[in-house]
Amino acid sequence: MPILDLSGVSKKFGALVVAEQISFAVEQGEALGIIGPNGAGKSTLFNLITGNIAADTGTIRFEGQDVTNMPPMQRCFAGMGRTFQIPQPFEQLTVFENLLVAGAFGGQCSESEATDRCAEILVDTGLIDKANATAGSLSLLGRKRLELARAMATDPKLLLLDEIAGGLTEGECRALVATIRGVHAKGIAVIWIEHVLHALNSVVERLLVLHFGKIIGIGKPDEIMASRDVREIYLGIEI
Repeated sequence: MPILDLSGVSKKFGALVVAEQISFAVEQGEALGIIGPNGAGKSTLFNLITGNIAADTGTIRFEGQDVTNMPPMQRCFAGMGRTFQIPQPFEQLTVFENLLVAGAFGGQCSESEATDRCAEILVDTGLIDKANATAGSLSLLGRKRLELARAMATDPKLLLLDEIAGGLTEGECRALVATIRGVHAKGIAVIWIEHVLHALNSVVERLLVLHFGKIIGIGKPDEIMASRDVREIYLGIEI
């Protein structure tokens, strides 16, 4: 049974169609990458999956359960974790305190249970030496790691990453990719929106391409990147 299954999901704002008949499934433990030009509807798709935006039509199932009309917090409790393009931690709190808030509330567990989980996550995300630093003092890479760690603190079965590698240097990007690989290796399913294609392709097993709210391709990364439509639409190369 897929961990996530979308069937005929559509959304429009007035005459603007931002998602049109989106149908795909993500298997347990799979890593799926999502690419597409700016304005293709990638972040909107995440908002539909997490419930931040309500679908006009279609069905969204998580572990077989219909969550189409479930509010975002309930989806978080069910096992969906998400990062955002622009990290917005509680800057006056320490890194550990930021994780503790996410773990205690999003993870639905006691403070003592959250404390143990957060300590492990600090190690897994490379933040253990920054545990007592305030979030506002972190570098961009540190803030990206903290965004990932906060999502992990909710104990997700499915992790949605929204352009988490954006703005990083080549070396920083490699370091973050290694961290994401480690998270994925624990059996957590991942859906990752990214413009840094080499980072994305080093983690995901499949790529999904969006264009004006429509899926124009889904499959193995090498097959997708060799597609005529993808090269013309996404890469801007005339064939």
